[in-house]
Amino acid sequence: MGQNLQTGERLRPVDLARGHDLSTQAVRNYEEAGILPAAARTPHGYRTYTSLHAAALRAFLALVPGHGHQTAASIMRAVNEGAVEEAFRLLDESHAQLLEDRRTLQAVETALRDLAPTTAPEREAAAGRAAAGRAAGPAPGGTFIGPLAGKLGIRPATLRKWERAGLVRPRRDPHTGYRVYDEADVRDARLTHQLRRGGYLLEQIAPLIARVRAAGGLEPLEAALGDWHRRLSARGRAMLIGAAELEAYLRARG
Repeated sequence: MGQNLQTGERLRPVDLARGHDLSTQAVRNYEEAGILPAAARTPHGYRTYTSLHAAALRAFLALVPGHGHQTAASIMRAVNEGAVEEAFRLLDESHAQLLEDRRTLQAVETALRDLAPTTAPEREAAAGRAAAGRAAGPAPGGTFIGPLAGKLGIRPATLRKWERAGLVRPRRDPHTGYRVYDEADVRDARLTHQLRRGGYLLEQIAPLIARVRAAGGLEPLEAALGDWHRRLSARGRAMLIGAAELEAYLRARG
């Protein structure tokens, strides 16, 4: 690798920064972080880079959109340290996460398709049943916070946080004071959980849950789901572009 670093045109930090909308300080920071190989120095102490550094910078910047800054930096450090197998493992983990996100999206869509639209009379009947349940105690099929949290794989404190944000609206058992989650609450908790896994913030989820409650179907979330599909596809394509630039850098390193 040392021979590669010394051959070819000598480049200054500004030469690498130019064309990538970066500052020269950013280039220096990338070198110090191990994202770029160490630069040679002139007798006066100035950094000099080569085409190999330019390839490393292109690879890193191409990896970021698909894998994120932290993972991309870890991949480049592993390559520059000669730990190529570790770099491949990091790439595999990132691809596995994308696959899991796709499965999560599919689960959200499946859950929403299972929601049968309710007519106005049906909603009124459901409200009547809920009122009767509040007077008589826990309704059949209701669940408490512990079992629901366990089913979703989250902490009860998370459900209480979602309640404060208006995402779930459990009633209180009149005898024990415990929270009771009916079928609609469980549905809202499931949707919130899935959307959180998809990267949505609570303030973004709240209006979607409200629209699902009002409409009772998939349509209110179609725009969000379409955006989610587009973001996953963009990540997948960005990973391909990053892989091509990383392969070019690996070839340049010999």
